[in-house]
Amino acid sequence: MRPQRETEQITDLSRLKAFTNPLRMQLYRLLYAAGTATASQLAEQVDQAPSLVSYHLRKLAEHGFVAEASGQSTDGRERWWQVASEKGWGFRDADFTGTPEGIAAVGSVLRGLLDNRSAQYRAYLDQSAAWGEEWTDAAFSSEWLMSLTLAELAEMSDELSAVTRRWRERGKAAREAGDTEGREHVSVHLYGFPFRP
Repeated sequence: MRPQRETEQITDLSRLKAFTNPLRMQLYRLLYAAGTATASQLAEQVDQAPSLVSYHLRKLAEHGFVAEASGQSTDGRERWWQVASEKGWGFRDADFTGTPEGIAAVGSVLRGLLDNRSAQYRAYLDQSAAWGEEWTDAAFSSEWLMSLTLAELAEMSDELSAVTRRWRERGKAAREAGDTEGREHVSVHLYGFPFRP
């Protein structure tokens, strides 16, 4: 049995289906990166009406993914939001693939994640010259083709998760200590999946 991951594991189909809407996934990602934001601030980033963004934030809140951020409002009129848990969320396909509705939801969420990640990487490529040589030299994109067993693939997944958690915690601790000089948000996408040529 694989070790328990640190992220919250979604096992309820209605919660998973909250992320079948691509805008909700995008809003969650932006809010996670920002820490806190208002619907109006997020609406500017996704080019949508604040009322629509507010609706989707409330839906995410109903499912426990986001919550109101207390102490942020200066006038009490605008709601500030934050993700409910910095640890994020995840799910196991096997928890949902017993029904056609579950299979459809898993496929929709995974395709939405891929679309969001691809869009984010394309935006980086379009803007890479603006980051400067040091950042572009530090950035990476790699693909390795391996011959692994199911158990080896699972073990590699666990090792990579441990590495990324360690670096995420290091960055978080540095920010909390006030070490923000030269520190940027960095997105790391790792995929490992079987295929047959």
